[in-house]
Amino acid sequence: MTTYVLDASAVIRFFDKEAGGLRVFAILKDCEAGDAKAYISAVQWGEVVGNLYKRFGPQNESSLMDVLPLSGVEVVSTDGEQAARAARLKVDRGIAYADAFALDVAMRSADHVLVTADYGFKAVDDLARIEFLPVK
Repeated sequence: MTTYVLDASAVIRFFDKEAGGLRVFAILKDCEAGDAKAYISAVQWGEVVGNLYKRFGPQNESSLMDVLPLSGVEVVSTDGEQAARAARLKVDRGIAYADAFALDVAMRSADHVLVTADYGFKAVDDLARIEFLPVK
């Protein structure tokens, strides 16, 4: 069974119905059916929440956020050890700190696939399996 690690850009593409949004929808449907698993790091989830809150306000943001948990996407909490690993990835590989949390989750198993629309992950595609969503 494939385990997908969604980053904020992939989830926002889904909500905005942009390029790659249908791919994320298919992943969510596979999770609902029990054919796949999906994770999102707590840090990346916070980016999604902030984005939706800013654009849609508190009423609409909360109803939109209910979609992912209903699909079986698990929010992976963070701790000091993961924060340190993310910091090392940021410094050593030059990626954004929040992105390093998603990468860290993806690096936990060879069965994990990071799904992203952020091509900054090209700099670390040797560290994990990464599926890039189409360019807008």
